[in-house]
Amino acid sequence: MANVELRQLRYFVAVAEELNFGRAAERLLIAGPSLSQQIKALERDLGVCLFDRDRRSVSLTPAGAALLPHTRALLERADDLRRLAGRLSGSEPVRLGYVNWLPADLVARTSAVAQLHVDAWIAPSHTQAARVADGSLDLAVCWVRTQDLERLGLQARLIGADRLYAVATGDVRAQDTVVLLDDDTTSWWSWNVYAEQLAHDTGARTVHISDGGITGPAFFDHVRRSRRPVINSPKGQAAPLPPDLVRRPVVTPEVYWAWSLVQRAGEVRSAVRAVVDVLCDGVGDLGIHAPGAWLPDGDAHRQ
Repeated sequence: MANVELRQLRYFVAVAEELNFGRAAERLLIAGPSLSQQIKALERDLGVCLFDRDRRSVSLTPAGAALLPHTRALLERADDLRRLAGRLSGSEPVRLGYVNWLPADLVARTSAVAQLHVDAWIAPSHTQAARVADGSLDLAVCWVRTQDLERLGLQARLIGADRLYAVATGDVRAQDTVVLLDDDTTSWWSWNVYAEQLAHDTGARTVHISDGGITGPAFFDHVRRSRRPVINSPKGQAAPLPPDLVRRPVVTPEVYWAWSLVQRAGEVRSAVRAVVDVLCDGVGDLGIHAPGAWLPDGDAHRQ
């Protein structure tokens, strides 16, 4: 019981409410296999089976149903404790920048340790990393390479990961895909570096564009013009997928984009360090180190 973590209890509640591991993983912004492993670890530490699961359904066991209200109450008390601690500590302000992705429970997890101010200027990864280095930000969620960390005097912790997909029909191998490179290097520098490495390592084909079509409706036009599946970018696709196109997983290898939480090396402010700890402790590897997974050479989290 000593090994049980609040994070695992939150995972238990999410699965109990969704009764579907896939939906719960999406809600928690973690990889499905990691969620399943954490639930199994929780069951092992508690000494009870929480869920009955097969290929078609997930349901609470009697023990799981009995523990659920107590777990919710415990998490509520933990949140109260964090809020009280925040009031007592004065909640030192911390400035956070990002590209397009943040943890869904960002505020709940940080409110006890700092006044988190999410910067309104949404900028590319390399820009946000540079802003941390020059002191404009305290932290940033971005993609970063080891050489960038060394050059800018930064440190990075893994906070999230996206498994990229291709827009096509049928499962696709990486070597059979297209990756788009945008001529606007100010906006797309990090993606272009990543995509060129992906093409080099897997045999994917690169296609240069100049219309910003790495995301948005123009992306789908590129998919239609290409006779090969096109890999998405982690920038986020707000436009709905057209009915004539489908998302398919990329295999051989499985392609990942790792999100780092970066801070200045030697950061001394306790509030900044506390935010990093509450957001990154227990994240695990999110599947990026599994056999068959791919990260670009030089990625801050490549083993």
